[in-house]
Order: sequence, then structure tokens, then C-alpha cells
Amino acid sequence: MGLTITLILVGIILILAELLIIPGVGVAGILGILSICGASWYSFAFIGPLAGTIVTVFNVATLSVLTYFALRSRTWKKFELNTVIEKKESGINVNVGDRGRTVTRLAPMGTASISDTRMEVTALEGMIDAGTEIEVAHIEKNKIYVRPVMPDEAF
Repeated sequence: MGLTITLILVGIILILAELLIIPGVGVAGILGILSICGASWYSFAFIGPLAGTIVTVFNVATLSVLTYFALRSRTWKKFELNTVIEKKESGINVNVGDRGRTVTRLAPMGTASISDTRMEVTALEGMIDAGTEIEVAHIEKNKIYVRPVMPDEAF
């Protein structure tokens, strides 16, 4: 009887691990189901038909309860992230044509200082070395595209 209880507990733990920890249908879920089926088979084969029937009914009831709780939407709400970011950066005002200097290498993204504010920018084409003078060429939604200032255009 101890082996039957052990197989049932191991099966339940493996199925819970499959549902909560390990994504997908994998080894833990298959081993959990095999362990529970093995407990039923062992009970029928070595203990008797009455014990086998009791173990099988218990296994079906347990798996039904686990499935019910796993499929409830409130169960998964406890595991999901509910943080909402509502704040927008309000003090940064950048326009096309503003000039600044790269702080890091833009390959193609990096950090630049424009209007005494550090911000993430994207090189319009190629890579731009750190310390290069840049000009804002294009702004698309929240992405700032820059290009290097040619020596004859320097301010």
C-alpha cells in the first residue's frame, strides 16, 4: 500500500510541476500520468480489485479537481504580473534638427545627449562612434533617429 500512495503523490507532484513550473507538455507531465496509472495498475494487480477500484476512483477525482482549479481564470490571475506603467517622460522636448553628442557608440542604438538630456537614440544609417556630433533627423512615435553632423555643418 505504501508504494501505491508514493506513486500517487509523485504523480500529483509531477503534474503540478508541469502545470506551474515547467512549460509545455513534457517529461514531467507524462511521468506524472504514468505514475498515477502505475498506482492504479499496482493496486489491481497486487492488492486486489477493491483496492484497485478505490485507488482509480481517488485518482480520477484528484485529477478532476486539479484540472478544475487549473482551468479557472482566477487561478492564473495570481501568477500574472499586474503592474501598469502610466507615467510618460514629460520633460524631454526634442525636435527634428536639434543637435547633440553621442555618449556611447550607436550600433545602431545607443545613448546620446541632446539638449542636456541623455536619451536612447537610433542611428539613421550605419554606426556612429561615441563623442560624435549628431543631429536629430527623424522622430517616429517614441523613437529618435539621428545622423552624424558633417564637419562643414558643425555649429
